[in-house]
Amino acid sequence: MLIGAMNHPGRDVCSEIEWMAEMELDFIDLTLEPPVADVRRVDLQAIRRALATHDLRLVGHTAYYLPLCHPFESVRKAAVEELKLCLRAFGTLGAAWMNIHPDSKAPLHERKFIIERNLQTIQELLPLAREVGVGLMIENLPGSFNTANQLGELLDPVPELGLHLDIGHANLLVSYNTSGEILAAYGHRLQHVHLHDNKGGSSDLHLPLGTGNIDTAYYVRLLQSAGYDRSITLEVFSSDRQYLAHSRDLLRRTWDQSARPTSQLATK
Repeated sequence: MLIGAMNHPGRDVCSEIEWMAEMELDFIDLTLEPPVADVRRVDLQAIRRALATHDLRLVGHTAYYLPLCHPFESVRKAAVEELKLCLRAFGTLGAAWMNIHPDSKAPLHERKFIIERNLQTIQELLPLAREVGVGLMIENLPGSFNTANQLGELLDPVPELGLHLDIGHANLLVSYNTSGEILAAYGHRLQHVHLHDNKGGSSDLHLPLGTGNIDTAYYVRLLQSAGYDRSITLEVFSSDRQYLAHSRDLLRRTWDQSARPTSQLATK
């Protein structure tokens, strides 16, 4: 299992890589978005060198607010072009996967329209994704795309679309954390995980692990039961990185303990 963090889009990417390496993280969840990490502004070759120097891996992330299903076609097309720029950049950087966020902001339109527009955007991105060798994965979001059935409306029609599970998001605007049902239905397509804590309800707090009501050990076991042993981004958004370090250590310890055979655990 690999542990990483996301860069702050308002800070220099290479500087973000440096502190992540100092914290002994395994990868950067690189979000290419304004103001500073805009795909048009970043120096891709400098980022490649920094990744190589610090032996850091890479997962691709894009802005959550791009209007993938916007009713104005010119606006949706602009979002597609922005995502294509990101795909090319991540191809240059050697990322295997790039996430996208499903969009539901289409006032006065029915869900059928929203699904069709999201799928249209995804289909328009796939040829370039194949060309540059970067897979597309969809992230669950609170509200309209946060259950297995809701995500299935996008995943079922596009077999090559990967799943990006955000366990914190699965705890919001629902009566129970939906991670289990999502994994049961689509765990075989899981490519990346975001993990952070919150207290349910509607507030996406991005708290350190253990400070909300999400049982880290339970979801670690759930991931392991699904056969997942890949990248987990700790989305702990605090100016004090000690909270991220605490979450890193807690996740690593919990993962290692959960992975041991029962007989070994019993001897502790």
